[in-house]
Amino acid sequence: MFRRLLIGLVIIAVISAAAWALWPRPVAVDVATIGRHSIEIFAEDEGKTRIRNVFTVSAPISGQMQRLGLEAGDQVIAQETVVATIRPVAPALLDARSRRVAEAAVAAARAAVDLASAELRQAEAQLRFLQGELQRATALVRRGTISERAFEKAKLDAETASAAVESAKAAHMVRQRELESAEAALVQGRDTGSDGECCAEVLAPVSGRVLRVLTESEQVVQAGMPLVEIGDPADIEIVADILSRDAVRIVQGAAASVIGWGGPPLAARVLRVEPSATTKVSALGIEEQRVNVVLNLDGDPKRWEKLGHGFRVVVRIELWRGDNLVTVPIGALFRVGADWAVYVIADSRAHLRLVTLGERNSDLAEIQSGLSVDEQVILHPSDLVADGTRVSANTAD
Repeated sequence: MFRRLLIGLVIIAVISAAAWALWPRPVAVDVATIGRHSIEIFAEDEGKTRIRNVFTVSAPISGQMQRLGLEAGDQVIAQETVVATIRPVAPALLDARSRRVAEAAVAAARAAVDLASAELRQAEAQLRFLQGELQRATALVRRGTISERAFEKAKLDAETASAAVESAKAAHMVRQRELESAEAALVQGRDTGSDGECCAEVLAPVSGRVLRVLTESEQVVQAGMPLVEIGDPADIEIVADILSRDAVRIVQGAAASVIGWGGPPLAARVLRVEPSATTKVSALGIEEQRVNVVLNLDGDPKRWEKLGHGFRVVVRIELWRGDNLVTVPIGALFRVGADWAVYVIADSRAHLRLVTLGERNSDLAEIQSGLSVDEQVILHPSDLVADGTRVSANTAD
């Protein structure tokens, strides 16, 4: 009898243990409570800084530019700081044939000067003789020895001789200048002085700092050749190329922040959204339409005084903001066909519920219908969770 009772107790214990082991246990899940929060949607992308007004100083004339004494970062003052000095280009070297031709031209010019000098002396001698004749004729006409006509003839001859002297002097001057011109053709590239009136000084058009030295070494430059870039580092703005689908939501004056530049976040405002887009290829090889968005930095300029021209930054531009919205964590949402759904916990069981969403970001989504404040939803539901499944909740923040 006792043995049968013992066997019965063992059988009951085994059945109870099996029933306990096979009895479905609640699925442990993380849950979150539906509440009211603010949602902010941002467009985040890389950008770069740029000085608002960059002045490129170019060579105003062609010539031999001396080596620039400026370096990037140097301070310049408008209409005072000499950016560059340009002198005339040295004459070309003469080959043997050209030199002989030039030397022959010099010799011919010297001979012409000698000829003009002789003609001048001849004219001066003729003038002295005729002036003496005029003096004698004057004395004779007073005494009535010669006729008035003879006196007038002597006077005319003297005046003609005087004009001949002036003509000979002018001819001598012309021949002298021709000699100087011929001698100048023999000048080589030695007399290229860089001081005085021979040189043109290029002054800084505005006050600021040198951003880049484009042409530094001494060399021959052509008119219009860029030499340096000048700008004011304090007058800085930021330009970022944003996807066109985000750019259409950006308004002038929208709040933004600048991060990833090596310092603390900086406040900024959208100055303008450019009206045209450009096609760029992403790292994945996908063509994208991007629009330049220009931003102004807000606050004390000393906070970004280390930022220069062309520095890389990351910008976050506010596209939309909503306050006091009923929100659900993104991790609680999943798709059921074309609809969004969540698992709501009620009476320790999971209940499938379809929801309608509004705006959303990477953390929260706006609930337009389907959920109420203080309801609990399951975060990241696994395959073990289904409609009606018993669950045990672990509250998440």
